[in-house]
Order: sequence, then structure tokens, then C-alpha cells
Amino acid sequence: MPETFSELYASLLKNDIFTLQARENINQGADSLTCALAYSEQGKPEFTLAYLLLTGISDTEKQEILAVSYDQRAKNSEQKAELFDLQFHRPFPLIKLEAQKDRLAAQHIRQGHRIRPESTSRLRLDTKL
Repeated sequence: MPETFSELYASLLKNDIFTLQARENINQGADSLTCALAYSEQGKPEFTLAYLLLTGISDTEKQEILAVSYDQRAKNSEQKAELFDLQFHRPFPLIKLEAQKDRLAAQHIRQGHRIRPESTSRLRLDTKL
């Protein structure tokens, strides 16, 4: 029997703060699916996952939303690398590597495969320039 969405991906949330924040927002009247979609569009898979774990849609739909989140984060990272390249006149290959990892994670999620938590760990980027 195939594993459920929760069994496959819940372990990616290393910090309970994402789930606690999601539960708090839902308790205050927020819709979990709407929040998951919003965070997915922003490329924030941790928050996306926290809300998806609390929503009642099908596992296939959850997988696609989470995959979109990783794809968007990859796109955001690539744009950041290009911006830094222009600003500092040198390439930023580690940022591009993180984007590749995110695209691979999205591909694995769409295929219904487990992804290793260490493959989704991120470089910390200071977005204030």
C-alpha cells in the first residue's frame, strides 16, 4: 500500500513552529487550503507543507501544491543568483545548486517519492541589501 502524504513528507518539518503557526491561523478562521496555495506561490515549502498537513484535500492535490512550492522557491533562488551576479559581478553557484535541489525535490514529490530532509536544507540568504 502506498504511503500517505503525511507519512512521506511530515518529517520534512524539522521545526514545529510551522505547524503551530498554521494551527493558530486556522483556529483564527484562516482556510488551510487558501494559506497553502498562497505560501506555495511565494515559494515557501515549509509553510505550504504545514498547511497541507492540516487540510482535507487528496494526497495527489497536496503533492502538486507542495511541488509547485519547491519549483517557485527554485525560481526565486535563480532570480536572486542573477541579481547578485549583476550586483557583485561574480557568479553565485551555491544558490544555483540550491535551486537545482529544489527542482529535484519537486520532481520527486510529483512522482510520489520520499525526499530526504537534508536534500532540502537551505542556505541562509540575507535578503536585505
